[in-house]
Amino acid sequence: MSSVQTRSAERALSGGTWLIVCGAMLYSILTVTPLMAKHTADEWVWTAPILPLVVDAAVVIVVKLDDVLARLGGHGGRWPMVLRWMTGLMTLALNTADSALRKDLVGVAIHSVAPLLLIVTAETSLAYRRAIAHAVAALEAEQQAQQERREREARERAERARAEAREEREHAATLAREQREHEARLAREQTEREEAARRAERAEREARERAEREARERREREREQREQERLRLERQARERSEAERREHAERAERERREREERAVRERAALLNRGPAEGKLPEDEARQIVAAAFAAEMSVRAAAELCGWSVGWVSHRYAEHRDPAGTRTDLAIAGQ
Repeated sequence: MSSVQTRSAERALSGGTWLIVCGAMLYSILTVTPLMAKHTADEWVWTAPILPLVVDAAVVIVVKLDDVLARLGGHGGRWPMVLRWMTGLMTLALNTADSALRKDLVGVAIHSVAPLLLIVTAETSLAYRRAIAHAVAALEAEQQAQQERREREARERAERARAEAREEREHAATLAREQREHEARLAREQTEREEAARRAERAEREARERAEREARERREREREQREQERLRLERQARERSEAERREHAERAERERREREERAVRERAALLNRGPAEGKLPEDEARQIVAAAFAAEMSVRAAAELCGWSVGWVSHRYAEHRDPAGTRTDLAIAGQ
């Protein structure tokens, strides 16, 4: 499955889940409000919608946090499961209470559809999100392995090409040297045959010419050796440079992954601490607000985590959304 298909499935799951949650909330409020109005004093009858709204708000919180934890690959433990089932059973009881008191079994069955659908949808969507998260992680690992395999094969092909080129150069140099030696030998033999009759007179000149020829050949060999040595040093320098570049790139990539994993763990640790019992120090509160902003949590949820006011948290969110604009406002206020 491709990343596009995975994102499409996540959007469909999220949209369907929230559609069912919102529908169940609306149906629950409309169903439970008359029951609460019957069992509430007349002067407080206006508070009848509060209880179903509070219960359904707990359902929304559980669904949202389960979504965040599933995306991060975390697990909230047994308390989120207890809250899911407790709010679901409360919604079921409130929706069917009026029909049950009137002993209307058909009404109980009808009014239990939405709560039961909400309970099963919450559990099923969490399972789907975890399965999608595991599948995405496995797909990314497979793609990374394929990329590393392709890079390794490319390096091996480059090494083979360089080795073949080096062998061809050495073979060409050997043939050229043998050709030169062969031509020199033919010339020497021809000269000896032509000068056989005049060897005595030309002995000194031949000795001088032979010495010059040997010196020339020696210089040629030395020049070839120097050229081969230069090529070998250049090749070694290129190989060292390539190895250093690969090592630097791998180290940079490894450090980047470690920084990202550390940042994710730190954000998860801050967000899993639960609501603050009091107003936390400002530095710690800013860290929690930054983690909540990165996790796309609501302002109110971030305020509960750090213990500061919603207005203060909203201002910090604005700073994260537009750091440059916030700094400009602060500079103007300072003037």
